Amino acid sequence: MIDITIQNFEAEVLQASMQQPVLLDIWAPWCGPCRTLGPMLEKLEAEYGGRFVLAKLNSDEQPEIAGQLSAMFGVRSIPFCVMFRDGQPVDGFVGALPQAQIKQFLDKHVPAEAQLQADAAAGEAGRLADAGDMEAALERLQQAIAIDPANDAARLDYVKLLLQAGRLADARLAYEPVASKAATDVRIAALGHWIEACEAAASARPVEQLQAAIAANKRDFDARFELAQTHFAAQRWTEAMDELLEIIMRDKGWRDQLARKTYVSILELMSKPSPAAGPESGAKGALEIAGKAQAPAGDPVVDQYRRKLSMALF
Repeated sequence: MIDITIQNFEAEVLQASMQQPVLLDIWAPWCGPCRTLGPMLEKLEAEYGGRFVLAKLNSDEQPEIAGQLSAMFGVRSIPFCVMFRDGQPVDGFVGALPQAQIKQFLDKHVPAEAQLQADAAAGEAGRLADAGDMEAALERLQQAIAIDPANDAARLDYVKLLLQAGRLADARLAYEPVASKAATDVRIAALGHWIEACEAAASARPVEQLQAAIAANKRDFDARFELAQTHFAAQRWTEAMDELLEIIMRDKGWRDQLARKTYVSILELMSKPSPAAGPESGAKGALEIAGKAQAPAGDPVVDQYRRKLSMALF
């Protein structure tokens, strides 16, 4: 449990919530329900074993923070609790609710124990992969998925590493449980297109033969797409997009926009994940409840090919 002031609000609430959820309890010494709620929250913090951090703010001593949060949520009474995740206030409740209701609230925002363990294993896998130890990274990701089969992020990292290692059959098997989500998740869709490219490349015509077919007929889109799939499977990203762009410029709707969808998937695979939005450091004592997004530095190649696609489409 942490006492919050305007001086430590940014570090102990906004920045801390990037790592794990922070529940801010706004209270006052004269408030009877606050004295009931406070010990209950402290008990739950211990019961949840570090899966969230409890922070307490005395509204009499810190009226600026309490006032901004109350205005944001349209609340005029205390106790008032606000859940912070990823540097942002995301939900809250008012009053000394029964413990069962508070646990329901927490369970909406606090990761389960299995998810925490899986996330830790996936994080270690990322460090191992960065160090070049792919086998150890794959082993840790397998463990993460075994602990939490619903952890899509770990599963997708696993599929990507398998494809990079050339283990296509294993990648297809690991991908199948999330394949149905491709329509609503761009990363799942991108990995699906990569798997399809690898499968198509296994029976594709030789590159020289495909290039000859294209030279004879620039509108031989089947040959162009086959060549793009061959490049895609071999992780020759820009060569694949160059062929896809030629199709898009000549026929945007070809095969239900398959060229565009594949191009976008390659861009997604090339793009580095954006860092979580976080508050920028400002003057000591400054307060900005919602924080500020940090714009990640763009990859010049990705940015260039995004512009090429935009010009071809519009």
